[in-house]
Amino acid sequence: MLTQEDKDFLAQKGISEAKLNAQLNDFKTGFPFLKLAGAASPEKGITVPTESEKATYLAAWDAYLQGDGRVLKFVPASGAASRMFKDLFEFLDGDSDVPNNAFMEKFFQNIHKFAFYKELDAALIDREGKSIDTLMGEGKYKTVIDYLLNTKGLGYGKLPKGLLSFHNYPTGPRTPLEEHLVEGALYAGGKTGEVNVHFTVSPEHKELFQVLIAKKSAEYAEAYKVKYNVSFSEQKASTDTVAANPDNTPFRTEDGKILFRPGGHGALIENLNDLDADIIYIKNIDNVVPDRLKAETVEYKKLIAGVLVTKQKKAFEYLRVLDSGKYNHTDLEEMIHFLHDDLCLRNPELKMLEDAELAIYLRKKLNRPMRVCGMVKNVGEPGGGPFLAYNPDGTISLQILESSQIDKNNAEYVKMFQGGTHFNPVDLVCAVKDYQGNKFDLTKYVDPQTGFISSKSKNGKELKALELPGLWNGAMSDWNTIFVEVSLGTFNPVKTVNDLLREQHQ
Repeated sequence: MLTQEDKDFLAQKGISEAKLNAQLNDFKTGFPFLKLAGAASPEKGITVPTESEKATYLAAWDAYLQGDGRVLKFVPASGAASRMFKDLFEFLDGDSDVPNNAFMEKFFQNIHKFAFYKELDAALIDREGKSIDTLMGEGKYKTVIDYLLNTKGLGYGKLPKGLLSFHNYPTGPRTPLEEHLVEGALYAGGKTGEVNVHFTVSPEHKELFQVLIAKKSAEYAEAYKVKYNVSFSEQKASTDTVAANPDNTPFRTEDGKILFRPGGHGALIENLNDLDADIIYIKNIDNVVPDRLKAETVEYKKLIAGVLVTKQKKAFEYLRVLDSGKYNHTDLEEMIHFLHDDLCLRNPELKMLEDAELAIYLRKKLNRPMRVCGMVKNVGEPGGGPFLAYNPDGTISLQILESSQIDKNNAEYVKMFQGGTHFNPVDLVCAVKDYQGNKFDLTKYVDPQTGFISSKSKNGKELKALELPGLWNGAMSDWNTIFVEVSLGTFNPVKTVNDLLREQHQ
């Protein structure tokens, strides 16, 4: 039973009672596992362009940039870096005063290689009167970690990844935010020289991002002869999801308020929907490399965008034909082949449709947002897998699935997931307007049945948490999707601080 205080709280967050009740019902019913038709592979569902095709797609993207289409780079950057420093926090809170495992030994043995080393050293000399080397020589390893993680020093444990020093340059260290600005200049700048970059950030960090942009953007604008249009948004309070007790009633905090939690990256479909752009790149904040390795990343970013605008152009041509009413059965057959061969969309019932019904079906399937997703060969890194999955309407299409969406009791499905040849490094480029230039309402293409429930705790009490359909998973379930193989060299995430010691980040 909701109190007046509950209702006022819901109104303040922009969450209706109907949405609250629907989420509570999700806890009761759970979410269905997806029905799979198979893992996508180069033989079935993943495009591997030939060298001549690459050249054609790269040229197509260069030509697009000379047109009037607005290109934007969308970077989810709101996550705190606390998980990146999990091992360091455990060491700081632990009983041992000296490195007592391989991870911590590697960290201290290589501490001079980190881009934040000089800044951390200066902070220790300024406030403790001793350098990192001196403190390590005295066995005061925890002091070094304390100054790295906490606000008495660099405060990295509470900052987002986008603001941390990742890479060393002769001119000084560079953050992921800066690397994304550089990337944008290299593959997303149009004929006007304008580069549009959008970061989703946490409210508490927004000002820090703005300060860094104000400090650095002019420098990169001058170096790359571009003009930056940088914007920010925050995850909306209305996309938070209710937490539940084990009996599926609302979980309440000690002051009696219903507890809501962030709904995961799927909530960002709302942020994406608010942006005005024709083509939108999406890439995680921590997947960046230094300038010496950027050429490969830039080439494949242009490649997948070239595939997108090429396939979109063909879809637009077909939609114009359908809307004109001047088509015959041969034209419809050609469109079916495009859906089947280029967009990997299959419909077992298609042969049953008359031409009039077929035209309606084809228009519905062609007139949707489109995305091209880069896929890298599976080398054991974490990430969603590319699959052919059944949709609620009985069609089969390409989907990116997480392990939580797959029935672990189905041996065939588990084998598909474990034997997948590729995985998704969160490397997308999206077309979000129709052939008449109207924005699609992206919230209408989400499959609400692709969320998932996880177990958490708060103040020692067990709770159930609800994750919205993931941004590149169920939130884009009803998009036209194309998978393209990209080089593993384009995927260099930083999940732990020691990942910065990899050759690709040095």
